[in-house]
Amino acid sequence: MAMKHSLDMRQGQSLVMTPQLQQAIKLLQLSNQELAEFVEAELERNPLLVKIEGDTAPAAETVETQRQDEREREDRTSQSEAREQLDAPGEDVYEPGTGSDTALPANATGPSAKTEWSTAGNGQASEDFDYTANLSSDVTLQEHLHTQLNFAGLSDADRLIASRLIDETDETGYLRAPLEDIAKSLGADIANIEAVLGVCQGFDPTGVMARSVPECLALQLKDRGRFDPAMKAMLENLGLVAQHDIKGLMDACGVDKADIQEMLLELRQLSPKPGAGFSSETTVAVAPDVYVRELPNGMYAVELNSDTLPRVLMDKAYYAEVTALPMREKEKEFISECAASATWLIKSLDQRARTILKVASEIVRQQDGFFAHGVAHLRPLNLKQVADAIEMHESTVSRVTTNKYISTPRGLFELKYFFSASIPATGGGEAHSAEAVRHRIKQLIDDESPEDVLSDDQIVEILTGFGIDIARRTVAKYRESLHIPSSVQRRRIGKAG
Repeated sequence: MAMKHSLDMRQGQSLVMTPQLQQAIKLLQLSNQELAEFVEAELERNPLLVKIEGDTAPAAETVETQRQDEREREDRTSQSEAREQLDAPGEDVYEPGTGSDTALPANATGPSAKTEWSTAGNGQASEDFDYTANLSSDVTLQEHLHTQLNFAGLSDADRLIASRLIDETDETGYLRAPLEDIAKSLGADIANIEAVLGVCQGFDPTGVMARSVPECLALQLKDRGRFDPAMKAMLENLGLVAQHDIKGLMDACGVDKADIQEMLLELRQLSPKPGAGFSSETTVAVAPDVYVRELPNGMYAVELNSDTLPRVLMDKAYYAEVTALPMREKEKEFISECAASATWLIKSLDQRARTILKVASEIVRQQDGFFAHGVAHLRPLNLKQVADAIEMHESTVSRVTTNKYISTPRGLFELKYFFSASIPATGGGEAHSAEAVRHRIKQLIDDESPEDVLSDDQIVEILTGFGIDIARRTVAKYRESLHIPSSVQRRRIGKAG
């Protein structure tokens, strides 16, 4: 068989991920704290980048003046260090170059019928310093509770409530905010808040999210199966315990001295501060990326938090000064790369701000019922709906909503919390919210009679009659998330009653 060489021309399409494109994608998914760290690293690496403070960018003359002052300060510092090291023969004195620790106004604007748009805007180490200990990052109590929340099986609306309850829990493990204030803020029933709190109080560590010391100890005793009437009476008289009034405790609890001593021993084995074992030093207050406020006409204004946006620009005067000097080829290449990197970073930061504002505005538009009436009016929403509305890819929306927070009249939420599942409708009608379907399942079971207990299959048939296209396994999953027993168990409970 003969072999031969040939040249063919073929046309095709492919997506090439340039370093600049990779950087832009990376910036989208960074939180505001991570973005600030990234920009600071770029400022140290790139001499052409300048960080600015305030609402307006400084003029080129101002930047040059600042840089000249910085050079003079560094020259004086270098000369001082050189004089101190004159007695050290053989050592070269390091003269630092001109750096800057200085930022870009990310102006994000755009029209919207229901949205107003705004402009984005040395420590010394001692011998006892443990460097490795400071490298570790301990888990905070809130992080531990949020991890458990992911496996609690709560509805989307209840997850919002639980997340708020966790955020209101202090470092010792106590829930300090009144439930009435939380209910009013979220527009939810106090009974619903209490039900969600009951689920959260089952999280580890035992006793967490209690509202008082007696309640904290009671939760721990219930977990051990030791919360009897006598122990309940003792918790109601903790003042007598503090006073070591054995006689008073005997009268209050209705038991003899031996039982009181045994109960006191059990009480000492409990922890009045269940959150004490978790880190509190790494807790950082979350700064919102976006603000939402209600306007007098009932609409909502969405604006970026300019305080969290790094503001950088390229020092063109310094660039012109450097390029006018005679340089070798490698030096020219380095300056060109710095200029291109600075320009791309500024554009990427501006695009990131615009994208966050656009996604947040669409979420507010889609979930206006939540902002107006509370958590019960949370609508089914997914990434594709938002992506199609703003003409972006789903992956972009996913990156933007991760680790981005929005401050609203109802509290501070992560953007991803506004995405909830939907149940399709029969006949191609409008989809139903998963929360609404879950609520209807609960109503059906609450209204059933002990003689006519509904099976999951019967619930599917009833829901289908309401125009809800749902599978049996989904009904079972929602029923279990509501902590409702199966039809067989409910029938046995009805007979026993």
